[in-house]
Amino acid sequence: MRPSKRAPDEMRAVSLERNVARYAEGSCLVKFGNTHVLCTASLEDKPPMWLRGQGRGWVTAEYSMLPRATHTRTRRESSSGKPSGRTQEIQRLIGRSLRAVTNLQMLGERQITIDCDVLQADGGTRTASITGAWVALHDCLKWMRGRSIIKDMPLRDRVAAVSCGVYKGASVLDLDYDEDSAAETDANFVMTGSGGIVEVQMTAENDVFDEAQLAAMLGLAKAGIARLTELQKATVA
Repeated sequence: MRPSKRAPDEMRAVSLERNVARYAEGSCLVKFGNTHVLCTASLEDKPPMWLRGQGRGWVTAEYSMLPRATHTRTRRESSSGKPSGRTQEIQRLIGRSLRAVTNLQMLGERQITIDCDVLQADGGTRTASITGAWVALHDCLKWMRGRSIIKDMPLRDRVAAVSCGVYKGASVLDLDYDEDSAAETDANFVMTGSGGIVEVQMTAENDVFDEAQLAAMLGLAKAGIARLTELQKATVA
C-alpha cells in the first residue's frame, strides 16, 4: 500500500492555473498534490550573447525553491553566491525539455526565460515545473503572436513530465516525498504529447532494477504524461 493510499497507476490531483502573474508575458501555477510551483515566462528582445547574429532565438529556465517550501527553512541560494549543483541540473532539464518542442528559428533573435519557483515541495518539483512551464511558454508565445512579434506559433508539440519509481517492490506513478525518500528506484520521464521521449533520468537508490521494472515504469509514465498533455491542451484551449 502506498503511503497516500493511491493505486500504483494513480497520480496525485493535478491542476494548471493560467495568468496568475500580472506582469509576466505568460504564467502558470501548477499543482501536483502538495507540490506547488509558480512558472512565469519573460520575453527579452535579444538572444544570449553567444547566439547573436544567427537569426534564431532561445528558451531557457531558472529554478529555485522558496526558503520554507520544505519542512525546515532552506537558505536562499543567492546568499551563498551561486546555485547548487541540483538547481543547475534541474533548470537545464527544464530548458532542454521546452526547447525540444520549440522551433527556435521562428522566435527570431529573442530569448524567453521561464522561472520556476517552488512554493511548496512534496516530491516531483522538476516534473511539475516542466509541465507548468510549457503552459507559461505557450501563453508567452500567444502574447507575442497577438502583438505581431511572431507570425506563427513556434510550438511543435506539448511536453510534460512525471516521476515513477519502485516502492516496496512495486512500480508506481508520481511519487510524493514519502515514497521518493524511501524508493528502491527513482525515475523522471519527460515526453511529448505525441509520445516522443525527450529525456529519462533513472537511478537505483536502494536496490537495482530489472528490464521488467523498467518497462513497467515506462508504461506508467506514458499513461501519466498522456493525461498531463491532455490537461495542458484543455487548459490553453
